[in-house]
Amino acid sequence: MRIVIVGCGKVGTSIASQLNAEGHDIVVVDIDRNAVQNLSNSLDVMGIEGNGASYEVLAEAGAEKADLVIAAAALDEVNLYTCLMAKAAGTTHTIARVRNPQYAADIHRIKDTLGLSMSINPELTAAKEMSRLLRFSGALEIDTFSRGSVELIKVALPENSAIANKRISQIDVLKGRVRICLVERGDEVFIPNGDFVLLGGDRISVASKADVAAKFFKRISVSIGKSRDVILLGGGKISFYLAKNLIASGASVKIIEKNSDRCWELTNILPEAVVIQGDCMDQDLLLSEGVEHADGVAALMDYDEENILISLYIQSVSKAKVITKVNNTSFDSILHGLKIKTIIHPKNLTGEYIASYIRAMQNSLGSNVETLYKLNDDAVEALEFRVRSTSRVTGIPLQELNLKDNLQVISINRHGKIILPQGSDKIMCDDTVVVITKHKGLSDLDDILKH
Repeated sequence: MRIVIVGCGKVGTSIASQLNAEGHDIVVVDIDRNAVQNLSNSLDVMGIEGNGASYEVLAEAGAEKADLVIAAAALDEVNLYTCLMAKAAGTTHTIARVRNPQYAADIHRIKDTLGLSMSINPELTAAKEMSRLLRFSGALEIDTFSRGSVELIKVALPENSAIANKRISQIDVLKGRVRICLVERGDEVFIPNGDFVLLGGDRISVASKADVAAKFFKRISVSIGKSRDVILLGGGKISFYLAKNLIASGASVKIIEKNSDRCWELTNILPEAVVIQGDCMDQDLLLSEGVEHADGVAALMDYDEENILISLYIQSVSKAKVITKVNNTSFDSILHGLKIKTIIHPKNLTGEYIASYIRAMQNSLGSNVETLYKLNDDAVEALEFRVRSTSRVTGIPLQELNLKDNLQVISINRHGKIILPQGSDKIMCDDTVVVITKHKGLSDLDDILKH
């Protein structure tokens, strides 16, 4: 697809990087010449210097023939105006980044009036992801499929777990209702078969419904309880959205923020939260506010370095679920060595969300991938396929299919009924099928077969 991205900041760069990696024809536009040159050179995409909100610049970027224009500049109003001009230039589909919480209530009206295909809010997207992780505080990562009906939940397996040192085929705890589909051991990643032996310390990803997963984790000695007492370090937009979500779920929320004006603002818009003015890096303050006894802590300050350092400190004094916001992805290799447990990259989440929407667009053009998650530093992909017609995989028991190595069919959604398939199960037309694999670039369900 031909895609024009207006804005070469962190969000625009993340979006461009992900979409370019998937083979789309990308044009980037920004008023900053250096930003355009750096991005176009690093990704080998076409770059145009200019005001992307103007009709002339959009026309030069090829908006008339573009399948999609994504407006990801710093100002919401500029992004909305850019989408309006893109429509005038002939673009059918437009996406605008809209961050201001004051626009949240009106976003559906804005979409209808301007004909937006989609709006994206990086802070709200990150807050939703964090909320899911705090709901299962023992989880390292959670991805959802089939519109939330199936969750892929990553946890660390304790040494004393009932399933440690067992082959997967020997595990009968809730058999047929959960599926262990990914195992990480040190730097290695495995998509296990029935003969794979689990070890204490492995990080396993389990596919199941949320309520069933909770029972499974309890039986295998994985602590997965819900965070009910949460401290948020920093009072920015993510904290606002996350606090609202947590309070609505019944959690007690405390926000620590240095800026006094922001504290007053948060107190007015979040009366159910406790707002403390203070330095989030002050260890004595954190201890006095109960960080040792909290169920969950999210480090959401402006600077990655502060979030990383304070997360390490909190992990040393508390058993709380600690979530660390990091914008700079170049820190990832360092963070792995530091054993920061749960990291959220808001800009990457935005790119993934938009990429998922684009795959849905492509669905009508031949691809049947509806959702795709890149896992384990892109080493593994989890894809959701819609079975739109009879193919080489339909109507045949899975055990009789010549499936590729390093690949699992982890779930089948048949008219709302979730099946975690055994060898005798079959894929049928109109099913939604989730596949996890190390193979890249699968675009059709038939691609799961060996050629």
